[in-house]
Amino acid sequence: MGFGGGGHGHSNLKYVVIAFLAPLPSIVFYLSFLNHINNSDTSGSESESDPLSLAHLWTWCYHHPLLLANVLFFLNVNVLFWVISHIQNSHWMIDLFWTVIPLMLVHYYATHPLGHYNWWRSRVAMLMTWVWSLRLSHNYFRRENWQWGAREDWRFTDMSRQYGKHWWWVSFFAVYASQQVFLIGICLPLYVVHSVDKPLNNWDFVAIIVCMCGVVIAYYADSQLHEFVTRNNKLKELGKPVVPNLDKGLWNYSRHPNYFGEQLWWWGLVIFAWNLGHGWAFVGALINSMCLAYVTKLVEERMLKQDYRAEAYRLYQKTTSVWIPWFRSSKIGGKDKST
Repeated sequence: MGFGGGGHGHSNLKYVVIAFLAPLPSIVFYLSFLNHINNSDTSGSESESDPLSLAHLWTWCYHHPLLLANVLFFLNVNVLFWVISHIQNSHWMIDLFWTVIPLMLVHYYATHPLGHYNWWRSRVAMLMTWVWSLRLSHNYFRRENWQWGAREDWRFTDMSRQYGKHWWWVSFFAVYASQQVFLIGICLPLYVVHSVDKPLNNWDFVAIIVCMCGVVIAYYADSQLHEFVTRNNKLKELGKPVVPNLDKGLWNYSRHPNYFGEQLWWWGLVIFAWNLGHGWAFVGALINSMCLAYVTKLVEERMLKQDYRAEAYRLYQKTTSVWIPWFRSSKIGGKDKST
């Protein structure tokens, strides 16, 4: 694991300040844009007192909400976060903001002057995104022992070793530009929700049920995983043998129920977009699912490299579904438990 800093107190406060200041350029710019629109006519045309170049900028921002979201993401996340990460020597911040950016996007799409939508559908999407974000943020900080900037994702650490002296520029694409594709992509249904004004129908309720089932499954799966890791750490401290594999609760039916829950959430949002006549918005969820399939492969390879759990995990792979929860098979004769 790559560690991003020293002692707890001052270091923690420093990372908190950085995390809160980092997105401010985009927020300030967008609020300035809204302020200009509110003080001018509804078409976003310039007032005579504006410098010509700035007036053209505001007009462009008015007519291109999705492009503006991408430009702000590129400059504020891809460029600024990348620079900050090299100053800190850690890419911890992108993990934290994965839980926050969809929330920022749903509010952005809802408040953009070109937004055109059903009020109830918008509020439901917004409320659910808050629930999803709080759930994931809680899991992130619980996993990091309530520390800010304690460590970066282990995959980034592995990649930094793999690319060596080239990592400084490879990280721009591998860590940041790729996240723009994922995050803007999976949030496309939230853009659609705020682009079409159509009365609520039964498919909206199907979408809500799928989304909330995803959040609940992910919450319980991550909580069970956290309890398992905590229990094993205590056993380790006591010098007792650890349990090699988690196969209780939801993990009895799926090897990655937390991933399954997360996928349900994003595909639930796709149902909203499809119902509004924009099925193409599934592309982001599809890319994300394909990426998660690759991440699943990496995680399982990592599990098999750990001697104390390799044998139990191989058995677990043979008897338990990868993502979609299902009853365990008894291929290995009888009810052989891997714990």
